[in-house]
Amino acid sequence: MQVISLFILAVPIASAAWTITHEEIAREFREMCVGKSTTCRRIYQRKFFYLFTCEYCFSHYLAAILLIVTHYKLLYLDWRGYLVSGFSLVWIANVYMSLFARIRLEVKKERVEIDKQESANSFQQ
Repeated sequence: MQVISLFILAVPIASAAWTITHEEIAREFREMCVGKSTTCRRIYQRKFFYLFTCEYCFSHYLAAILLIVTHYKLLYLDWRGYLVSGFSLVWIANVYMSLFARIRLEVKKERVEIDKQESANSFQQ
């Protein structure tokens, strides 16, 4: 049951991390964070804003929040369970994001090929 929970709990982490760091809906926020991550004077400010530009970094914080909310522990019932589950959630979430990026790239590649074929067909007619 713990392993099933691991794979299920990683979904919202991957979804939120990907959306904030890649999707158009959060573009303005992300662009502001990119700017501030390079222009802020203090290093902790730059690192704080960088967090929202990197899906890997952001997934660690989302996993920590999820662990606080759900009290999910993996393998151990003490603090070690939180440690193991935290890193496991991050790893699974990043596998999900990598798979999604790969699928998205393949879909985009297919669209480009279809558009190329359609434009060649319309040129011949």
